[in-house]
Amino acid sequence: MAKRVQIVLKEDILSLGKDGDLVEVAPGYARNHLLPYGKAVPVTPAVLKQVEHRRAKQVEQEAALKQAALDFQTALVTIGRFTVKKQTGEDDVLFGTVTNGDVAEVIQEATKKEIDRRDITVPEIHRTGSFKVQVKLHSQVTAEINLEVTSY
Repeated sequence: MAKRVQIVLKEDILSLGKDGDLVEVAPGYARNHLLPYGKAVPVTPAVLKQVEHRRAKQVEQEAALKQAALDFQTALVTIGRFTVKKQTGEDDVLFGTVTNGDVAEVIQEATKKEIDRRDITVPEIHRTGSFKVQVKLHSQVTAEINLEVTSY
């Protein structure tokens, strides 16, 4: 069996890994495909030092993003209740439903910060009343907000 060589990837490759990963591959694959096309570089002490520096920087950025998400979660909890106004018919039944886009607009109006509607989980809402809505702010941070649905 042939000896494997270590390389550092310069871009994401589906079957191998992500940018900056240290991987072992067959020598022919490295020599004929990865190195000539600039998708990887051979391992040297300087390259390893760069990889470690990049990882440390990435960990710092991730920690900063998580802290910002925690701060925004605190702000959402402090606000307490968000109100969505919808048109209703008899017995307080809504015409249509409350969507995650409606919730995103209400949060943006209150906080001046934009949230992607795909990160908001809204239960089935067909009547007026109070509901709990989940907002994913970060991969490890989720806020639960109170949503009040009223009629105009």
